Amino acid sequence: MDTFPTDDGTRLAYHRTGDGPPLVCLPGGPQIPSSYLGDLGGLSAHRCLVRLDLRGTGDSAAPADPATYRWDRQVGDVEALRRHLGLDRLDLVGHSAGASLALGYAARHPDRVARLALVTPSPRPVGVEVTDQDRRALAELRRGEPWFPAAFEAFGRIWSGDATEADWSAIEPFSHGRWDAAREAYCARMDADRDTAVARLYYAPGALDPAAVRSAVTHLPAPVLLLAGGYDVGLPPKRAADYAGLFPHARLVVQPGAGHFPWLDDPESFVATMADFLR
Repeated sequence: MDTFPTDDGTRLAYHRTGDGPPLVCLPGGPQIPSSYLGDLGGLSAHRCLVRLDLRGTGDSAAPADPATYRWDRQVGDVEALRRHLGLDRLDLVGHSAGASLALGYAARHPDRVARLALVTPSPRPVGVEVTDQDRRALAELRRGEPWFPAAFEAFGRIWSGDATEADWSAIEPFSHGRWDAAREAYCARMDADRDTAVARLYYAPGALDPAAVRSAVTHLPAPVLLLAGGYDVGLPPKRAADYAGLFPHARLVVQPGAGHFPWLDDPESFVATMADFLR
């Protein structure tokens, strides 16, 4: 583990795995320690993964000002890491809510991004709408799974506006290409590491300006990879195509049979796609 200071004095930690040129990895959650990324299915055999613990998570310090947990206000932390690493430009990968931060960095510092990989990104920063019908169509593909009946009933209550807190947990299997005891334990560890109150601040009021982000990325010179999961109800493939279409130089890859965590569902396919893009 190494640390560096940000512009407001908050000391952040990052973790290196593997050898080769650095690939800065931004975790999602939001606000989950980067440890859940592991070595991204073996991608560390191709690059040195530099996993950043966002402020207030993992081994990073909490900021004095809670308002700086907003995703757009953490862009400066990524720039501070770039300076600390002594890199002119970054190869950058963000997962889920971490892809929002990667996107925000690219929008604000387009000349500092060499390659940008967005892995099952949240559609919120760019205002891509995912409808209940989009999610229902994907959910129906899982009808043969043993967990489907209870999870689909929970989804129905969410769609009708009658959801309980338990229903949001019950639909978790729809975010995974496979659901078993090991994956359930993996999700439980992530939940234990998440500070819910802090996570709510990530997309706090005023944080999202989709029109501004869309305008900025329209001129992004860097090549972009948007890697979507074929089963990911967070960003279904059709909506992922809409997202990728916002960039001038984007490639969309839909990993078959994968959910929101494609490096877990099919590590070989995930690593092959990422390594090819980063080569």
